[in-house]
Amino acid sequence: MKKPNALALLALAPLLVLPALTVTATVQAASTAQAPAARAAIDTAVTLARWQLAHMDSSHIPRATGGTRNPRGWEQAVFWIGMTELADAGAAPDIAKAVMEMAKANGWQPASRPYHADDHAIAQAYLWAAAKQGAGPAAVEPTRKLFDQVLANPARVNLAFYVPPSGYNDAECLKRWCWCDALFMSPPVLLELARQTGDTRYRDFAMAEFWATTDFLYDPAESLYYRDSRFFERRDDKARKLFWSRGNGWVLAGMARSIPLLEAGSPDRVRMEALFKEMAVKIKATQKPDGYWPPSLLGPEDSPPESSGTAFYTYAIAWGVTAGLLDRVTYEPVARRGWNALTRSIQPDGRLGWVQQVSDRPEQVEPQDTQYYGVGAFLLAASAVSKL
Repeated sequence: MKKPNALALLALAPLLVLPALTVTATVQAASTAQAPAARAAIDTAVTLARWQLAHMDSSHIPRATGGTRNPRGWEQAVFWIGMTELADAGAAPDIAKAVMEMAKANGWQPASRPYHADDHAIAQAYLWAAAKQGAGPAAVEPTRKLFDQVLANPARVNLAFYVPPSGYNDAECLKRWCWCDALFMSPPVLLELARQTGDTRYRDFAMAEFWATTDFLYDPAESLYYRDSRFFERRDDKARKLFWSRGNGWVLAGMARSIPLLEAGSPDRVRMEALFKEMAVKIKATQKPDGYWPPSLLGPEDSPPESSGTAFYTYAIAWGVTAGLLDRVTYEPVARRGWNALTRSIQPDGRLGWVQQVSDRPEQVEPQDTQYYGVGAFLLAASAVSKL
């Protein structure tokens, strides 16, 4: 067989490199296309955030309570947590400025109940200000003082606490994390406090309580958390277990916020990453074709387009993909469908609609229903989706 001469090879050279050039061009084109999409997610979130900032008097919230109006309470706290993520994702300076103004107005103080996880949530924004905005020790010390008090005088109650059907509002077990929402509210505060101060007692306490709550409320057969012990034996009209969408959203989003604060390769991080991935399989399976998750995860039929649980799942799944915990091919479409559903939840007047009101179980939702925590979850989702 006759070998090609040098001139022939030189003539073929452009054809030989063409596939590589084509691949490079394709990657560059994809990156160029992704940049506007990422910017669009942030821009949408900023528009919603500014709408919410202009409506902080709670008059637009259908079932506003004293807790809703509490600037240090959990309902507003989740909005400010979303604002910190939005600021970190490259939003305009007024977003970070608004967080700082809120924190200073609050005197950097957590809410009033030292043992109640909901009253710890606002400190996530304070500690962000200390780490990212140069707020200094004033932003940290009130939270540190609170947890020093808790660690010196730990609650002496049993998690397995029976409460009548009337509710958990005055339950003794609320001094510990006997409801699944708590896993979003408190662990990220303790873990960030440990990171900033170097005091590992806060991390150890957070992890001990996280796993105690998980052992109490997690159903390994379903890979989901009961909201609290009242729901262990409750069933819907088709005899299915009741797993609340936002309740499990609190947990999955809480893990997305906690895992990066744990040391890579540590037993707690390895165990939490495994739990996150296990839950993600079930969450993927319960997403509806329209992109939303139903208020009752195992009962999708005739369910409204609820946006708060959907926002928490969209955030957590998008974060998991970017962090390398979830397979991109399998899970990115889940996050994209969730994000598209969330953008459809924005109402003509600018509010985020379809947010289930303060509750502890699946309920009906209306288009005009909104809440601070729903907007906060939307901001978290936008920030994570922008990084996909």
